[in-house]
Amino acid sequence: YVKEHQIAVVRRLTGGGAVYHDLGNINFTFVVRDGGRGFDFDRFAQPIVQALARMGINARASGRNDILIDGRKFSGNSEYRQGERLLHHGTLLFASDLSVLGQALQVKPHKIASKGIKSVQSRVTNIADSLTQPVSQTAFREAIMEAVAAELGAELSDFRLQPSDLAAIQKLRTEKYATWEWNYGQAPKFNVQHSQRYGFGEIDVRLEVVRGQIQSCTIYGDFFSNGDISKLAAQFTGVSYEQQALAAAIGKLDLKHYFPELSPQAFLQLLID
Repeated sequence: YVKEHQIAVVRRLTGGGAVYHDLGNINFTFVVRDGGRGFDFDRFAQPIVQALARMGINARASGRNDILIDGRKFSGNSEYRQGERLLHHGTLLFASDLSVLGQALQVKPHKIASKGIKSVQSRVTNIADSLTQPVSQTAFREAIMEAVAAELGAELSDFRLQPSDLAAIQKLRTEKYATWEWNYGQAPKFNVQHSQRYGFGEIDVRLEVVRGQIQSCTIYGDFFSNGDISKLAAQFTGVSYEQQALAAAIGKLDLKHYFPELSPQAFLQLLID
């Protein structure tokens, strides 16, 4: 679904479960000096909860890092520390497309077994649905900032990014955050099992992927092949588990020797879908 709808997949510093972003999902960030207090979710969640209370919304912090309205999640939070600085950020589902969110975050357990996937998709809601009267997203964002500042006893001031700042941000994006090495190369170990039945029999492919690269590949099935299937499988060891790298690896193979009736594109689809 994510691929079909061209939804970008990006890894963040803070880790945690996957989050779907669209223009209806507001994000907030606190950057503060940290005195080694450890993870203190309430320290940053409560100002948000109180700010929403000023708007007539009864929200509450729940569990390790969620904020709920009537038992339904609208905010997830996570943190990252560097030196004496702490970055705490979270989401505020204001008017997000929840039908797309549900499709984008859907995982098929029988296809992926990974310690890197721990989150269970929670029931979610939009803040806009709980407001007593309609409020624009811009007005809501300004109101939440003012309310949080009041709760923290802080004064608001704008910081304007200069052209040099924007250039540095773009450079960091290009050289780090938009790269395959960052988004997939640091992935935890996971296993993939894909199977498909064709006219000549079923092919069952099992991959072990570590840090984004295939460490082992095994191919099973009830097909008949002219070649040694273990030799075919061995060709994928060390290949990055992403579409371009897999397509390049398949392009170097004499696939017809192993599967006379299977096209390279069909084999690629088996590996990635």
